Amino acid sequence: MIEVHHLNGSRSRRITWLLEELGAEYQIVMHQRDKVTSLAPPELKSIHPLGKAPVIRDNGAVIFESGAIVEYLIRRYGKGRLAPPPESADYNRYIQFLHYAEGSAMLPLMLKLYVGRLGEAGAPLQPRIQSELDNHLGFLNAELANRHYILGNELSGADIQLSFVAQTALRFLGRDAFPNLTAYVDRIETRPAYQRAITRGGA
Repeated sequence: MIEVHHLNGSRSRRITWLLEELGAEYQIVMHQRDKVTSLAPPELKSIHPLGKAPVIRDNGAVIFESGAIVEYLIRRYGKGRLAPPPESADYNRYIQFLHYAEGSAMLPLMLKLYVGRLGEAGAPLQPRIQSELDNHLGFLNAELANRHYILGNELSGADIQLSFVAQTALRFLGRDAFPNLTAYVDRIETRPAYQRAITRGGA
């Protein structure tokens, strides 16, 4: 059975949601952040040396990095679902957005989080961070115009990856800044599989 190492307040929700969409059997191993440092507990390093989540163990294989986990699970358990065939016209768009989520879009959101903790010392960086946020989130907002999901009307693994970016954007910037992103998050969060993932893994 697939073992999901799940850390509160992390990107690991994407993996439990994906497994619910796939209908795959899995068990959750819960880990809690340190209440003072917000760091992951040291026991996660016994699973993978980086001590980060999400990480899964399946048939003896340990897979880390959200994008790699998404690709692995869809390849192994998808049965043709949640990813277009590599020879299809949609595949390039799919693989680009799957990796764009962590490769580019998440960086300005993380900078906003960490630089915001510096208070006045971080103020000189804020205009550049805001410019990058507007650039990336504006791009995603435009790409979701007239689309329910990033490839069209069907959910894919790329949406699983992008969900954390979109949800974090709403927390930082509110529901009015990028209406297509807001509708996208609402669409994701009302999916039965997403709700099941919350029930199993916590809000």
